[in-house]
Amino acid sequence: MPWNQNYAALNGSLLLTALVVAIPIFFLFWALAVKRMKGHVAGLLTLALTIVISVVVYRMPITAALSASALGMLTGLFPIGWIILTAVFLFNLTVESGQFEVIKSSISSLSPDRRIQALLIAFSFSAFMEGVAGQGAPVAVAAAMLIGLGFPPLTAAVICLVANTPPVPFGPVGVPTIMMSTVTGIPATTMARAVGIDMALMALIIPFFMVVVMVGFQKAKEVLPAALVAGVSYAAASLVLSTWFGPELPAITASVVSLVCLVGFIKIWQPKTIWTFENDAADATANATAHTAGQVFKAWSPFLILMVVMGIWGTPAFKAYAEKTHHWFLAVPKWPGLDGIVFKAAPIVAKPAAYAASYKWQYLTAPGTAMFLSALLSMVVLKISPAIGARVFAKTFMQLRFALITLASVIGLGFLANYSGMSFTLGLAMAVLTGMAFPIFSPIIGLIGVFLTGSVTSSAALFGKLQQVTAIQLGLNPVLTTSANLFGGVMGKLISPQSIAVACAAVGLVGKETDIFRKTLKYSMILLGMVIVIILLQAFVMPWILPTAPVVS
Repeated sequence: MPWNQNYAALNGSLLLTALVVAIPIFFLFWALAVKRMKGHVAGLLTLALTIVISVVVYRMPITAALSASALGMLTGLFPIGWIILTAVFLFNLTVESGQFEVIKSSISSLSPDRRIQALLIAFSFSAFMEGVAGQGAPVAVAAAMLIGLGFPPLTAAVICLVANTPPVPFGPVGVPTIMMSTVTGIPATTMARAVGIDMALMALIIPFFMVVVMVGFQKAKEVLPAALVAGVSYAAASLVLSTWFGPELPAITASVVSLVCLVGFIKIWQPKTIWTFENDAADATANATAHTAGQVFKAWSPFLILMVVMGIWGTPAFKAYAEKTHHWFLAVPKWPGLDGIVFKAAPIVAKPAAYAASYKWQYLTAPGTAMFLSALLSMVVLKISPAIGARVFAKTFMQLRFALITLASVIGLGFLANYSGMSFTLGLAMAVLTGMAFPIFSPIIGLIGVFLTGSVTSSAALFGKLQQVTAIQLGLNPVLTTSANLFGGVMGKLISPQSIAVACAAVGLVGKETDIFRKTLKYSMILLGMVIVIILLQAFVMPWILPTAPVVS
């Protein structure tokens, strides 16, 4: 039986309805930030609460509410969860083979100057880790590497949190940007172009800003050339890849370009004075192990394979061959219990229109499948047996099982919010309350989402549709506000309890989370201010700089 969405279901009041249906968001905040529940527990409880509110407040048929939740959870696992699982599997293979130690050592031995080491590891290498693994690995691994080199634990944790910002919307393998596309219907290539512009601007700032955080402005000026090389090379490569190739490769490839350019630059340039910590030994690289070019190439080979495979997977010719010629995809054109049942209403549409519900997983051309193939090829190159590979895959699944449940529940919540009308109610209310000042609030909403969930991907699932609906109601470009959600969300990583907990665990400061939070809060707010200025310029001064796209329901 058809069911029409009603965005002012409580006494015909939009604002009252918005206040009540926002209860799941407040509950999620309480569960994570106050009660400190496990993410998967908080996610499942919030989803259950959202189902109840959808049925009670909106009078949504319970079968439709359950069906929308199931569609979101399945979409969360395939293709999104599949990407994360295979990305971490590839990384774990390099650890299992011992090659990751070669990678770390090859980077650590390049310069005795602590500022240069921070640029190499906390910025360039951390960005690479974000591109291939995400899930807290960039901060954890980079901070541990810096500790191994003799960095003070608190300094290592803070600068890694600050530095790990430009690659986040594109890591692992573009997942946050792909999620925003999935939730809003805006093509992933369009989202990637918009986010690529934002992150290129941030990449120009962050390397120098990170060094300022570490040593102060005057000492940071001494390595400004190196910071510019790291940032400009990353920004240029990321911008080109996000503009022409989509969201999967920018973080991976741009970080490698940044590393190579920075290594080449410091071979011919060093700061006039070598800066070290007060308690450093005379030679800060005394414990570094030398490796041959062949050893280094072998250690990096899994990720070189990944770039080649992802490059092939992203070509239109390959996608057409797999999907149009051989129909290698799984599709449910009419999702049962939902398609043809939910109808959008005014003012979202001029007249009631069916809210289509379908599922399609392009399993062969999916980025996760490219990652999995890269992992299999890497097993051959690294001489890892099938038995060991299977054990590593099982270990990876166990490592990520709760994260996958969290992801599925949050995306299920996002889909339910869309089909119940909750996203539209909140979007309409935001348009009324903020008016044309909404571009100021747009990145703040993204930051709040990441503070709550610890994930830019989850923030996109929670608030992507709200950003889109609000922009449409105000006559703004939806690409502006949805990309702003990702842009602002990145700054939330600096203060997210989950991110800080990972950093503390990596550097042995468990119990000192408040100390790190107090430091990163200041930097997060400074960067958020920069983000808001950029978004306002994009909204009212240079609207032509961002792409536009038709919205697909």
